[in-house]
Amino acid sequence: MAKPAPEGTGAVQHRGVLDHEAATEGGSQPEKPTSRRVRRVAKTASRKRSPKPDPDKRSYVCSVRLNATEKQQLIDAAAAARTSLPAFLARAALAAARDPESAAGSIAGERELISEVFAARRHLGHVGNNLNQLTRAVNSGDRPADAQLDAVLDAVRRATERVQAATDKLLESR
Repeated sequence: MAKPAPEGTGAVQHRGVLDHEAATEGGSQPEKPTSRRVRRVAKTASRKRSPKPDPDKRSYVCSVRLNATEKQQLIDAAAAARTSLPAFLARAALAAARDPESAAGSIAGERELISEVFAARRHLGHVGNNLNQLTRAVNSGDRPADAQLDAVLDAVRRATERVQAATDKLLESR
Protein backbone atom coordinates (compact mmCIF):
# COMPACT_ATOMS: atom_id res chain seq x y z
CA MET A 1 0.00 0.00 0.00
CA ALA A 2 1.38 3.43 -0.99
CA LYS A 3 2.05 5.91 1.76
CA PRO A 4 0.93 9.52 1.32
CA ALA A 5 3.68 12.10 0.89
CA PRO A 6 4.63 13.96 4.07
CA GLU A 7 3.08 17.39 4.46
CA GLY A 8 5.00 20.42 3.19
CA THR A 9 6.77 18.68 0.30
CA GLY A 10 6.01 19.02 -3.40
CA ALA A 11 3.48 21.24 -5.15
CA VAL A 12 0.03 21.63 -3.68
CA GLN A 13 -2.70 20.13 -5.81
CA HIS A 14 -6.31 21.18 -5.69
CA ARG A 15 -8.64 18.81 -7.52
CA GLY A 16 -5.81 17.60 -9.77
CA VAL A 17 -4.58 21.08 -10.77
CA LEU A 18 -1.26 22.50 -9.54
CA ASP A 19 -1.65 25.42 -7.15
CA HIS A 20 1.70 27.05 -8.19
CA GLU A 21 2.32 28.35 -4.69
CA ALA A 22 5.48 27.50 -2.85
CA ALA A 23 5.30 24.21 -1.06
CA THR A 24 7.43 25.55 1.76
CA GLU A 25 8.06 29.05 2.93
CA GLY A 26 11.24 30.52 1.52
CA GLY A 27 11.72 27.56 -0.81
CA SER A 28 12.09 27.58 -4.59
CA GLN A 29 9.22 29.05 -6.53
CA PRO A 30 7.76 27.26 -9.56
CA GLU A 31 8.30 28.94 -12.92
CA LYS A 32 5.46 30.92 -14.35
CA PRO A 33 4.52 29.46 -17.72
CA THR A 34 4.98 31.89 -20.60
CA SER A 35 2.07 32.17 -22.93
CA ARG A 36 2.41 31.39 -26.62
CA ARG A 37 1.51 34.94 -27.49
CA VAL A 38 4.46 36.29 -25.54
CA ARG A 39 6.84 33.85 -27.24
CA ARG A 40 5.46 34.66 -30.71
CA VAL A 41 5.92 38.39 -30.18
CA ALA A 42 9.50 37.77 -29.14
CA LYS A 43 10.19 35.88 -32.37
CA THR A 44 8.68 38.48 -34.69
CA ALA A 45 10.42 41.32 -32.87
CA SER A 46 13.77 40.10 -34.27
CA ARG A 47 12.62 40.37 -37.90
CA LYS A 48 15.15 42.48 -39.80
CA ARG A 49 13.18 43.56 -42.85
CA SER A 50 9.70 44.80 -43.36
CA PRO A 51 7.21 42.69 -45.31
CA LYS A 52 6.56 43.43 -48.98
CA PRO A 53 3.59 45.65 -49.78
CA ASP A 54 0.57 43.72 -51.05
CA PRO A 55 0.98 44.50 -54.80
CA ASP A 56 4.61 43.27 -54.74
CA LYS A 57 3.98 40.22 -52.56
CA ARG A 58 4.30 36.89 -54.36
CA SER A 59 1.20 34.91 -53.59
CA TYR A 60 1.00 32.44 -56.52
CA VAL A 61 2.75 29.08 -56.44
CA CYS A 62 3.93 27.27 -59.59
CA SER A 63 5.01 23.66 -59.40
CA VAL A 64 8.07 22.56 -61.39
CA ARG A 65 9.27 19.00 -61.97
CA LEU A 66 13.03 18.44 -62.24
CA ASN A 67 15.33 15.47 -62.35
CA ALA A 68 18.18 15.24 -59.82
CA THR A 69 20.78 16.74 -62.17
CA GLU A 70 18.61 19.71 -63.14
CA LYS A 71 17.76 20.39 -59.51
CA GLN A 72 21.41 20.34 -58.48
CA GLN A 73 22.35 22.70 -61.33
CA LEU A 74 19.67 25.14 -60.18
CA ILE A 75 20.71 24.86 -56.52
CA ASP A 76 24.31 25.61 -57.50
CA ALA A 77 23.24 28.59 -59.62
CA ALA A 78 21.03 29.92 -56.81
CA ALA A 79 23.93 29.58 -54.35
CA ALA A 80 26.22 31.46 -56.76
CA ALA A 81 23.60 34.22 -56.98
CA ARG A 82 23.33 34.16 -53.16
CA THR A 83 19.58 33.60 -53.22
CA SER A 84 17.10 30.85 -52.46
CA LEU A 85 16.08 28.37 -55.13
CA PRO A 86 12.48 29.67 -55.44
CA ALA A 87 13.69 33.27 -55.69
CA PHE A 88 16.29 32.27 -58.28
CA LEU A 89 13.69 30.42 -60.37
CA ALA A 90 11.31 33.39 -60.23
CA ARG A 91 14.01 35.91 -61.20
CA ALA A 92 15.41 33.72 -63.99
CA ALA A 93 11.95 33.09 -65.43
CA LEU A 94 11.09 36.79 -65.26
CA ALA A 95 14.37 37.66 -66.99
CA ALA A 96 13.53 35.19 -69.76
CA ALA A 97 9.99 36.61 -69.98
CA ARG A 98 11.38 40.10 -70.58
CA ASP A 99 13.04 38.83 -73.77
CA PRO A 100 10.72 36.08 -74.99
CA GLU A 101 12.24 35.79 -78.48
CA SER A 102 15.73 34.82 -77.29
CA ALA A 103 14.30 32.55 -74.57
CA ALA A 104 12.06 30.80 -77.07
CA GLY A 105 15.00 30.52 -79.47
CA SER A 106 17.25 28.81 -76.96
CA ILE A 107 14.48 26.47 -75.80
CA ALA A 108 13.49 25.67 -79.40
CA GLY A 109 17.16 25.18 -80.33
CA GLU A 110 17.57 22.49 -77.71
CA ARG A 111 14.32 20.82 -78.76
CA GLU A 112 15.45 20.82 -82.39
CA LEU A 113 18.76 19.24 -81.42
CA ILE A 114 17.05 16.50 -79.45
CA SER A 115 14.62 15.90 -82.32
CA GLU A 116 17.57 15.63 -84.72
CA VAL A 117 19.31 13.09 -82.48
CA PHE A 118 16.19 10.91 -82.45
CA ALA A 119 15.62 11.30 -86.19
CA ALA A 120 19.25 10.45 -86.96
CA ARG A 121 19.06 7.42 -84.68
CA ARG A 122 15.90 6.20 -86.44
CA HIS A 123 17.57 6.71 -89.81
CA LEU A 124 20.58 4.72 -88.65
CA GLY A 125 18.24 1.92 -87.56
CA HIS A 126 16.60 1.79 -91.02
CA VAL A 127 19.95 1.76 -92.82
CA GLY A 128 21.25 -0.87 -90.39
CA ASN A 129 18.23 -3.00 -91.24
CA ASN A 130 19.16 -2.76 -94.96
CA LEU A 131 22.72 -3.76 -94.13
CA ASN A 132 21.48 -6.77 -92.15
CA GLN A 133 19.36 -7.90 -95.11
CA LEU A 134 22.37 -7.67 -97.45
CA THR A 135 24.54 -9.58 -94.96
CA ARG A 136 21.93 -12.32 -94.65
CA ALA A 137 21.77 -12.59 -98.46
CA VAL A 138 25.56 -12.86 -98.76
CA ASN A 139 25.71 -15.48 -95.99
CA SER A 140 23.03 -17.54 -97.75
CA GLY A 141 25.07 -17.60 -100.96
CA ASP A 142 23.47 -14.75 -102.94
CA ARG A 143 25.76 -12.16 -104.47
CA PRO A 144 24.21 -8.64 -104.42
CA ALA A 145 25.36 -6.11 -106.99
CA ASP A 146 28.46 -4.13 -106.04
CA ALA A 147 26.57 -0.86 -106.60
CA GLN A 148 23.83 -1.99 -104.20
CA LEU A 149 26.39 -2.98 -101.56
CA ASP A 150 28.31 0.29 -101.97
CA ALA A 151 25.08 2.31 -101.68
CA VAL A 152 24.09 0.61 -98.41
CA LEU A 153 27.58 0.97 -96.91
CA ASP A 154 27.64 4.66 -97.93
CA ALA A 155 24.20 5.16 -96.33
CA VAL A 156 25.43 3.53 -93.11
CA ARG A 157 28.47 5.84 -93.05
CA ARG A 158 26.31 8.97 -93.62
CA ALA A 159 23.77 7.91 -90.99
CA THR A 160 26.54 7.28 -88.47
CA GLU A 161 28.04 10.71 -89.17
CA ARG A 162 24.59 12.30 -88.77
CA VAL A 163 24.09 10.69 -85.34
CA GLN A 164 27.60 11.73 -84.28
CA ALA A 165 27.13 15.34 -85.43
CA ALA A 166 23.75 15.67 -83.68
CA THR A 167 25.17 14.20 -80.47
CA ASP A 168 28.18 16.54 -80.57
CA LYS A 169 25.93 19.60 -81.04
CA LEU A 170 23.72 18.52 -78.17
CA LEU A 171 26.69 18.00 -75.87
CA GLU A 172 28.19 21.39 -76.85
CA SER A 173 24.95 23.19 -76.01
CA ARG A 174 25.00 21.91 -72.41
